[in-house]
Amino acid sequence: MTATATDLRLPPGPAERHTLNADPASLAVMTRLAAEYGDLSCVWSADRPHPSLFLNDPDHIRQVLVGNYENYVKGVGFERVRMLMGNGIITSDGEHWRRQRTLIQPGFTRGSVTRLSGRVLDHNLELVESWRGLADRGETLNVTTAMSHYGLEVILRAIFSVDLPRLVAGANPFAFLAQDPTRDIRTVLKVRELGRVIHDCVVARRASGERPHDFLSLMLDARDRRTGAGMTDGEILDELKTLIVAGHETSAGTLNWCWYLLSHHPEVEQRLLQEIRSALPGAGFSFEQLMGLEYMARVLKETLRLYPPVWLFSRRAVGPDRIGGYDVPAGAHIFISPYLLHRNPRFWEDPERFDPDRFAGPQGEAREKAAFIPFSAGARRCAGEYFAFVEMNMHLALLLPRYRLSCVDQAPMDIDPAINLRSRSGIMMAVAHRPRENPAP
Repeated sequence: MTATATDLRLPPGPAERHTLNADPASLAVMTRLAAEYGDLSCVWSADRPHPSLFLNDPDHIRQVLVGNYENYVKGVGFERVRMLMGNGIITSDGEHWRRQRTLIQPGFTRGSVTRLSGRVLDHNLELVESWRGLADRGETLNVTTAMSHYGLEVILRAIFSVDLPRLVAGANPFAFLAQDPTRDIRTVLKVRELGRVIHDCVVARRASGERPHDFLSLMLDARDRRTGAGMTDGEILDELKTLIVAGHETSAGTLNWCWYLLSHHPEVEQRLLQEIRSALPGAGFSFEQLMGLEYMARVLKETLRLYPPVWLFSRRAVGPDRIGGYDVPAGAHIFISPYLLHRNPRFWEDPERFDPDRFAGPQGEAREKAAFIPFSAGARRCAGEYFAFVEMNMHLALLLPRYRLSCVDQAPMDIDPAINLRSRSGIMMAVAHRPRENPAP
């Protein structure tokens, strides 16, 4: 016999129905669920036959993402993402996901990213020069748009390297991704058109046999250890679309919020500035020096705590499970919000306050392991996490000692919780030269 809703012991929840999605209304509902029903609650939807469970406790979340992750596949909302990016590692499940993850993982190792960091450095040095003109003229900068362009340029250089100048000659076919933050059907159609450009590059690179060190070469040369087979052109296309769209938005969104937070917390900005100037005297620093900036890591983690780029994860239960003493029936929808978990006062004291020292010492490490999931957790943790930290570290290390960015409008900036967590509007910041100590040669 199949269990009915009345046979199940489901978590508490409201009588009214709610359809949870990645949108502002759903964030408001989940905020209320956490306040009224605690860290495990249940709602029903008029258009979904199975219950929706909202999890806001680290142990429950890790059961879904780590302990019993094979019982949970991608949930509602991922069909929209799949339309945009194809069947890459973000949207795929099962054996296809395991194979693809194994094939692309070597490209994100520390050694591989270290080799790619030179391209990140080059672009930041270009920004140093272009921002000098803004500071000379006393102009303002839409830092939201600027960081989107930065993240996109970095990931494109890391993917295509020597082929990129040819791909962007004339009208840059990738530019719309940074200029227009909407991710609607029009964007889907544009990405499909962009897919032809990427596919042509994949075919040409495969035929030429040239292998500069970049993500495209690594994907072309990746081989399944069991079968010796590589990825098809279509599989590479899906992974590259995923890397371009999702890869640039993570670092871009985090840096957008980081510049905003530093502008509103001069004591944190000054402490970070002192660390950079002390540890990295000039532009000739090593990769080890860059990634050894401890306070920098805390600043970025605290930014990610407050503003995780992916603010909502969804899963669907394949088979039955039990969480926190309650039943999870097959087909149940699971919703996990890093944004709300990172503000759960059970784990974060004064959670709205920007305090990088939350991540200091053993206590900070324990809290991070328990209740900090900006890049998800377990087997499906973001493969590009380390690369994102490299490009964010590099950007702040080179730009912060040279330029002071201050918000034109001091009013608090609202969030826009869509597929990604964005600022409600572009953050306008005045750019000024910063008096330098230990100036670079």
